[in-house]
Amino acid sequence: MLPQEIIRKKRDGELISAEELQFFSSGIADESISEGQIAAFAMAIYFQGMKSNETAALTLAMRDTGDVLNWKQENFSGPIIDKHSTGGVGDSVSLMLGPLLAACGGYVPMISGRGLGHTGGTLDKLDAIPGYNSTPDNNLFRKTVRECGVAIIGQTGKLAPADKRFYATRDITATVESIPLITASILSKKFAAGLDCLCMDIKTGSGAFMPTPEESVALAQSIVDIGNATGVNTSALITDMNQPLGSTVGNALEVHEAINFLTNDHQNPRLLQVVFSLCTELLMLSEITDNPFDATTMLEAELVSGRAAERFGRMVHSLGGPIDLIEKPDKYLSKAEVIKPVHLQETGFVSNIDTRALGMAVVELGGGRIRAEDDIDFAVGLSDFITIGKSSDRAIATIHARTEADWEQAAEKIKKAITVSDSAPAQSPVIHQTIST
Repeated sequence: MLPQEIIRKKRDGELISAEELQFFSSGIADESISEGQIAAFAMAIYFQGMKSNETAALTLAMRDTGDVLNWKQENFSGPIIDKHSTGGVGDSVSLMLGPLLAACGGYVPMISGRGLGHTGGTLDKLDAIPGYNSTPDNNLFRKTVRECGVAIIGQTGKLAPADKRFYATRDITATVESIPLITASILSKKFAAGLDCLCMDIKTGSGAFMPTPEESVALAQSIVDIGNATGVNTSALITDMNQPLGSTVGNALEVHEAINFLTNDHQNPRLLQVVFSLCTELLMLSEITDNPFDATTMLEAELVSGRAAERFGRMVHSLGGPIDLIEKPDKYLSKAEVIKPVHLQETGFVSNIDTRALGMAVVELGGGRIRAEDDIDFAVGLSDFITIGKSSDRAIATIHARTEADWEQAAEKIKKAITVSDSAPAQSPVIHQTIST
């Protein structure tokens, strides 16, 4: 087979066979297929799409380029469960959800990704923790899941390696927003982790890759259909991303917010609602409990007792991070030199936020990547961000920057991202819809 012929077929809108997708996926993994060919293939799929059987075949082909974990020998007392988000701004949900589910009796081998475009990546946040090994070998990964109930890691060289390379190329070639590619990317990693149940968090709004409700529902349905058809109990929530989800945007800042959440120091209401809704869905999907009331009661008990925070601390230490991160986050998480609030001149109520623009402002501060090989500055970002409906007579955010010039540049972008009106807008729901079949 020739890679260029497979690219040509998809460019012209033809169907690609499972055998051709296996060949192409293997070539991505072993680097016999070039980055240029990957980019061309991704662009062809972006414009021509894929049928559901093609997407399923691509998913399984990428999964099978590496190890597929089997947890049966561990004799776990609970189900293997996980969630995945399509990415947003200020979305640190995984850092709280994994420990909470582990405290409730689930086992969470979470394979996460790095930032894509304007969105933050869970792995980039965890890499802000000194010593944290986000790409352990399978033995350490298994040990951490076994002993802590949760391990949040990235794709090692042995877990869906084709997707790891494909993912990096999509990030820099404007081919992220493709439903078949997102579906295959997410599910190949999740299938490699050996899950029983998966809940997707599909974002919609100005900070989402799928900004309209119609696009978000289409992606959710694609993932739910292919997940359930291939033996993993899968559902999806459509959640709001018309403003940052949490109170912070930036890697070290979001880790600190997660610690504050788990230790009951501060819980952003929108973030709390999404965390609890996803946890509840997974607790019922996995039959740990059979109703939302019991799920909420269980989650509140594990949060208030400190058991969820303890699971997070154990996971961090097991994967090489400091043993006392929960107790002393300021000792370990880096801080920017210039930390100052930014104000608007206009008075009124915040009626709209260009959330994508906020994410890109953090990228330009150094908190994300412009090129795949770029290093990330963990300290920079935003905190105390204003929410829609609030009066603009207060600071709209605090900017964490390395230099005054960086602060000034970010301040101008952030001010342009905020729209103010004379009256407060109606509040939109945080959870829009649940899709389970």
